[in-house]
Amino acid sequence: MDLKLRGKSALVTGSTAGIGLEIARQLATEGADVIICGRDQGKLDAAAADIGAARAILADAATAEGAAALVAAVPAVDILVNNLGIYESKPFAEITDDDWRRFFEVNVLSGARLARAYFPGMLARDWGRIIFISSESAVLIPPDMIHYGMTKTAQLAISRGLAALTKGTNVTVNTVMPGTTRSEGIVSFLKSVASDASQSDAEIEREFFSRDRPTSLIQRMIEPEEVASMVAYVASPLAAATNGAALRVDGGITPTIV
Repeated sequence: MDLKLRGKSALVTGSTAGIGLEIARQLATEGADVIICGRDQGKLDAAAADIGAARAILADAATAEGAAALVAAVPAVDILVNNLGIYESKPFAEITDDDWRRFFEVNVLSGARLARAYFPGMLARDWGRIIFISSESAVLIPPDMIHYGMTKTAQLAISRGLAALTKGTNVTVNTVMPGTTRSEGIVSFLKSVASDASQSDAEIEREFFSRDRPTSLIQRMIEPEEVASMVAYVASPLAAATNGAALRVDGGITPTIV
């Protein structure tokens, strides 16, 4: 299927590994002019070579200074994918004020800043896509990751509010909500919350989904390519009628937020 992305410019944050790298690769495969960014020149160069066709910009999108540098280098884009994010498992009583600030800065403000920079231009050109990569944790808050869940819920709020500002235009704003996705560090994370870290990786994965993600219908980790396929479709002109949506990737139950 031709997603009609040839010639569209697409900026993907958090794009040197994992979900972000696969999103950038998929958009490039569909013909988009892809821009990736990151803090490490070596990782940027490796990711650009891996993708095969991408412009790499050294900038930390998690900071105001980095976002400003990124926007100066790329003043306008057709597609913005706010994928940058961090996560950790931590007891609520041990989450410090600095932890709350750091998670909000990286997971929420990074996307809000870039949306603020690019959204007006999209409206003026009457075409654009802003896509937030949130998580099932936005609606199923993990008790051991409350600060992370808070940031994912905040992304839903920003996305839905921006979508309301696109009424009658060809700009859309959506959120993609993957379940647990295979990426760098996920095996270590699952071991950190396993009842017995000496189990095999497969046993640890089965236990995690049975105990911690019972609403997942697929009962396995999602592959980054599967998330990327959803994002590429939402970014496409073919998805013009999809706006203000929160799209769950693993098919699990999504509670209604009142």
